Amino acid sequence: MPEQYISGIEELVNKKLYPNRSEAIRVAIRDLLKAELRSILRSDLRSDVND
Repeated sequence: MPEQYISGIEELVNKKLYPNRSEAIRVAIRDLLKAELRSILRSDLRSDVND
């Protein structure tokens, strides 16, 4: 992982936004997956309507 990302995660933990690095990473992955899956579902729905 790039140092810039590690530093950013450390800053979030130091500011007490997350209890530890693992939790910050878990939340980031969860939010990314939610957004990506939502986007895929919208795209699938649009193609179903256009078919």
